[in-house]
Amino acid sequence: MGFLILFNLSQMKYFILIIFLVSVSSFSQNTLGVLRNDSGSFNGYTLFSPLQTPNTYLINNCGQVINQWTSSNQPAAAVYLLENGNLLTTVKIDNTEITLGGTGGKAELYDWDGNLLWEYTYSTNLVSQHHDIYPLPNGNFLLLAVTTMTEAEAIQAGRDPSKIIDGKLYNEQLIELEPIGTNQANIVWEWNFNDHLIQDFDATKDNYGVVADNQQLLDINYIQNPLDTGQANWLHINSVQYNEDLDQIFISSRNLSEIYIIDHSTTTSEAETHSGGTYGKGGDILYRWGNPESYDHGTSADRTLFGQHYPHWIPNGYPDAGKVMIYNNALIDNDNNNYSAINIIDPPTTSPGVYSYSNGYLPSTADWTYTDPVDQTNFYSPILSSGQRLPNGNTLICEGLYGSFFEIDANNIIVWEYINPDSKNGILTQGVVPSANPVFRAFRFAEDYSAFDGRDLSPGDPIELNFDISGCTLSVDEVDISDAFNLYPNPTTGIVNINTDLIIDLVEVYDIYGKLIKTEKNNQRIDIEKLAAGIYVAKIRSGNNFGVKKIIKK
Repeated sequence: MGFLILFNLSQMKYFILIIFLVSVSSFSQNTLGVLRNDSGSFNGYTLFSPLQTPNTYLINNCGQVINQWTSSNQPAAAVYLLENGNLLTTVKIDNTEITLGGTGGKAELYDWDGNLLWEYTYSTNLVSQHHDIYPLPNGNFLLLAVTTMTEAEAIQAGRDPSKIIDGKLYNEQLIELEPIGTNQANIVWEWNFNDHLIQDFDATKDNYGVVADNQQLLDINYIQNPLDTGQANWLHINSVQYNEDLDQIFISSRNLSEIYIIDHSTTTSEAETHSGGTYGKGGDILYRWGNPESYDHGTSADRTLFGQHYPHWIPNGYPDAGKVMIYNNALIDNDNNNYSAINIIDPPTTSPGVYSYSNGYLPSTADWTYTDPVDQTNFYSPILSSGQRLPNGNTLICEGLYGSFFEIDANNIIVWEYINPDSKNGILTQGVVPSANPVFRAFRFAEDYSAFDGRDLSPGDPIELNFDISGCTLSVDEVDISDAFNLYPNPTTGIVNINTDLIIDLVEVYDIYGKLIKTEKNNQRIDIEKLAAGIYVAKIRSGNNFGVKKIIKK
């Protein structure tokens, strides 16, 4: 894939080197860490937090560690690098009563140097933070939590008693925290799903009405998964994201395969009701998508989402800005095999933040979809995961269960690939088959992100043991200066000298199939005596500059 060569074997003078993709760095021998870093990748710093260890990493495109934070607790899920360089994260603490996947219970804030600045526990026998937290522009934090409805409370709210098997039902809650001191916070805003329910099961109980006529409310008796006979964790909200321009919040229900937008401009009292706020609907659902069956506007055949994660607005200034990107985890093909997809949808509006509704919420299909172009089932993570549109139009994808990150360009070609080496079993060694290394999300920051202002961004070693990044270069700032290098003798029987006034840092020799077969460091001689006769290509690096030359071995 690295280059195309046209030549006449009987007349070498007609040899023409047409194209060489000079910045392709493919590490087929690597099993973890950086596997690929091509010239088309978006150069920046990738943040991720392995779910089985207390570490959070910021790495460059060669997998070298730029910064690392370590908590005294295991991570829960979400982690954010703030504009001031602080790290916001959630961690697990013991809670024997609330044990759903993604449970954390505590938020922590660290400075760039890893010092704990603030911590806040939101965990009792009846409540627990889980999955996500989001840093708001005003300096507050939006926290996702479950609270417990007793069996009697759930039945009074209209839940079918036959759909309560755990003796309780979880309500999903959002609270806005104003950090105070080192371990306190004021709750300045609150929203609860159990204030926005509908049911058509029991006319003697609360929230009774026609589900199909109340798309702004959640049917307390709808269960999407036929294997779920009424578990307490019936919603499993796994993501919270925020849009400052609209003052709206995106939340995602994995168990119902639906995403929802609600209004953040309300007061807490308005958020309990069906009126008030910028959009006049109080805390009711402003928009929903993914599973119209949940509000009696379709059947299971109309579903478009399947256990999704991380729905979020694409930021202003990016390709497809304002649209919504979603990691769609568990679709099923015609042969009943699972696969994942990245979807982008464009919710239709009548004015900013006011969503069109006509017997259901549109669009009926995604604007853009990525699946594996060769075999859909090659790309599949049933849980966790994320997708992120990058400033250059590429897309960074985290295949979370396997700790695998890859970046695709506009043509869906993989241009960067990485596998998390920090596992439940410790730091893995290059060459082993990775396992027990899941990651909730991965996020790439541009080099000019304000968190990096004035920071020492000198790269350290990669995370993995016995690492090999000898062929990796950060390609964005490279300059092609091939004319600054001359090779002689060429053709050669063994030794090739490099004539240049520059300092040579690294020489890479590729075969005609683009495979890296030899490297020389700090050397103006290339020894190819042991290579078979044929045609090779040398990439010569000097600082951020490079040159490409063909070599003919006689």
